[in-house]
Amino acid sequence: MPTYIVLPIIALLAIALAKVEAISAFGLSALPLAIVFGMLYGHFSLRVEDERDQQFSTFCKQKLLRVGIVLFGFGLSFQQIIAVGWQAVAIDLVVITTVFSVGTFVGIKVLKLHRDVAILTAAGSAICGAAAILATESVLKPKQEHITIAIATVVLFGTLAMFSYPFIYQWVDMTDQSFGIYIGSTAHEVAQAVAAGQSINGETMQTAVVVKLIRVMMLAPFILMLSAGLNRIANRAYNGVSKSAKREKSVITIPWFVFGFMATAMINSIVILPEVLKVAFSFASQFSLAMAMAALGAQTQWATIKAAGPKPLILALLLFIILIFGGFFLSSWLA
Repeated sequence: MPTYIVLPIIALLAIALAKVEAISAFGLSALPLAIVFGMLYGHFSLRVEDERDQQFSTFCKQKLLRVGIVLFGFGLSFQQIIAVGWQAVAIDLVVITTVFSVGTFVGIKVLKLHRDVAILTAAGSAICGAAAILATESVLKPKQEHITIAIATVVLFGTLAMFSYPFIYQWVDMTDQSFGIYIGSTAHEVAQAVAAGQSINGETMQTAVVVKLIRVMMLAPFILMLSAGLNRIANRAYNGVSKSAKREKSVITIPWFVFGFMATAMINSIVILPEVLKVAFSFASQFSLAMAMAALGAQTQWATIKAAGPKPLILALLLFIILIFGGFFLSSWLA
């Protein structure tokens, strides 16, 4: 079957399976499932992609990805920030700043990973897993294998973290709300925050989801600051070249979809949208992002991940430890 038929089927299958209780209990959202199914299709399909297939895959990975992130904003509101208090916002800020800074420094300087792998892995761990990696891709323009490696490691340790929270809860003296803040500020994926919070109780789950969504909202300013930071680095790197070449290299990559994401979140904050419209936007967002992940997976070979070696796993493990232990002490102190 041609790609423009297979990818929508994979996306719909991933969304449907993510709603199955036995699967959602593992914190597996539609996005990781879509990339796995995409990889299976890419490995076992005997079809040779023609130009039309490649164009459709590129459309999914670029255009549909951005549409999905913009529509995702309709699931967020600024009122959610007010509900959990300034402590949750402060903790999210510290977590994002620390995890991303340590991840990029250790990944590039210590482990000698490719810059893009280090930045993508750090962004995914710091903010919102696969969605953050895909959004960061718009600024970095990395190779496809770098994206896949980052997503694979973040999904692995995000799942491990999700199973750690119920065990930790038995041994600590924290209120349900404080523990919810801890989960929301350290869980990799929204689905994992839901699953982990649900394993404790309803109040913990609600707090965890709100705090996690605040981290997701911080994706927009993060992408803008990353773009500006990479632009300054490029300017320094090309300081000695001609003025015309320098001017060409100093153009800032503006991720315009980020402004769309902020706009939809603002609309959702000031306008009471009909429930049926919210459901439609949520499905459209999930479907678009799942299509992007399926396209990414279909063009990825397992040999690429294997060839990356243990270093990406070591980096993701380090960030996992920082999130679990550092996030716990931070939440205990501020929350």
